[in-house]
Amino acid sequence: MGATGSGKTTFINVASGSDLRVGMGLESCTNEVQTSQSFLLDEKNVVLVDTPGFDDTTKSDTDVLKMIAAYLQTMHKQGKILSGVIYMHRISDIRVGGTSRRDFTMFQELCGREAYKNVLMVTNMWGDINEDVLAREQELREKDIFFKPILDNGALLLRHMNDLESAHNIIHKLTGADPVALRIQSELAAVNDITQTSAYAQLNRELMEQAERNRQELQKLRVELEEAAQAQDEETRMELQEESEKMEAELLRVQNESAMLASEYQAELRRIEEQLHARAG
Repeated sequence: MGATGSGKTTFINVASGSDLRVGMGLESCTNEVQTSQSFLLDEKNVVLVDTPGFDDTTKSDTDVLKMIAAYLQTMHKQGKILSGVIYMHRISDIRVGGTSRRDFTMFQELCGREAYKNVLMVTNMWGDINEDVLAREQELREKDIFFKPILDNGALLLRHMNDLESAHNIIHKLTGADPVALRIQSELAAVNDITQTSAYAQLNRELMEQAERNRQELQKLRVELEEAAQAQDEETRMELQEESEKMEAELLRVQNESAMLASEYQAELRRIEEQLHARAG
């Protein structure tokens, strides 16, 4: 897992010899949950699972949660428990932006504290190792707003140097681990309702906050629109009218997203089950 452009798919291809499609820059190419070809490591067959990030350029966060949750629930139903989770982060990022932090927060809610001992926080895109990137690594390790809480509960912070040996050394940390169910898998096994999960609650909070910001922006635009009309500034009025209509559409989209996830989840679950059954057949 990890934000769009963090190197998830490249890591999987390097480690497994697969040829999953890789996005360019910050554009996502992982539109579905996809799996690598099986490979042997430590005398065990290993399969890596690639997921889209919660800042995906082609899908909404609700679509991403729907896909990941349905896949994980299906795997859990089939008795296939994860050996662990690898979270990828670009050490080359000078700052951890809002989108990356949001992706990490959703990751924490999906996993749950009980699974942190089976989590590897992996930094990549190192390039030249210098004082700046070492300082960023230390900040990730020691600050509560970054990786410290998850590391304090058993996760490991590792470096990926973009070669096969490095990738296999990372995966080696999980090949002997006792498999663990993620929080969302346990929640869905108990209630089979996506709206009763911690990940849904977190996403819903974020959507409501975004809707409130949109409402405030829309209110400002309406005031400016009225002022432009009174000043008979037709050009400005038309520009503001267009912007206001776009904001109204965005507000409606955000308000509907949460409800759509609840109504569409079971259909997505059936789609994933049929897809996996077809692959197995």
